[in-house]
Amino acid sequence: MTGEIVKGIGGFYYVATEEGVYQCRARGLFKKKKITPTVGDQVKITVLDDEEAVIDEIFPRSNLFVRPAVSNVDLMITVVAAKDPAPNAQVIDRMLVTAEKSGTDAALCINKTDLSDGEAENTGSIYENIYPVIYLSCVTGEGIEELKELIRGKRVALTGPSGVGKSTILNTLKPEAEAETGTVSDKTQRGRHTTRHVEIFDLPGGTKVYDTPGFTSFEMQPDDGEDVPLDRFFPEMEKFLGHCRYDNCRHMSEPGCRIKEAVENGEIHKSRYQSYLKQMEDLQERK
Repeated sequence: MTGEIVKGIGGFYYVATEEGVYQCRARGLFKKKKITPTVGDQVKITVLDDEEAVIDEIFPRSNLFVRPAVSNVDLMITVVAAKDPAPNAQVIDRMLVTAEKSGTDAALCINKTDLSDGEAENTGSIYENIYPVIYLSCVTGEGIEELKELIRGKRVALTGPSGVGKSTILNTLKPEAEAETGTVSDKTQRGRHTTRHVEIFDLPGGTKVYDTPGFTSFEMQPDDGEDVPLDRFFPEMEKFLGHCRYDNCRHMSEPGCRIKEAVENGEIHKSRYQSYLKQMEDLQERK
């Protein structure tokens, strides 16, 4: 029997099949091969009784993230709040780069626009010519229909820091999901974790939404994308690549850099370039 892992808690995997949802454990061979089943995996199972089963096989994945552990994502939507907590451009850019590395489509959702005093528009202006940007309020209903259209028929991961409203968005899209929501700490201005595991929820039109705990970055396998120059994962840089004075230009301190010229001319946003530099520094430290 085949199915999909829709939830994983405490070593148990819940696999949705045409016959229902089975609580499964993974066979020992996966541990020997250092393979961990993840939410989103398409699997083959053997049913032991009416409710218990074991996972025999994991079918090939289109992508895999290790933190949080999810696979086969079509669209990664980075969710930030217009306010409370304030958006962090470097966190956003790390998530967008991860989506690019995995070959996953990406979008930005700026939530809580009902609280915005212009913060939403300021953040959105950085990305509007690069990725789809949804301005959303679950209080006023702004952007809900636009979001539904964007995700229709796709496997969608909602990701972002705690407190930005991912679970509230899920509850708006699917009220019966009853995802637990929380508040933002007055002291730290960070959200309190309310989602403690990854779970997939089915929406009309074949849409599947992964609700994930609050993370400030999605992490892939350590080697994924590391051998590809970082500038390939910033789409707005693409048309300028190959026009620098040096073929191996890193766009940092080299003279005659077309990317730096584009930043100075306003063709590439300074915020994005600063994120690029920070990620380049981090890559060099790791190497």
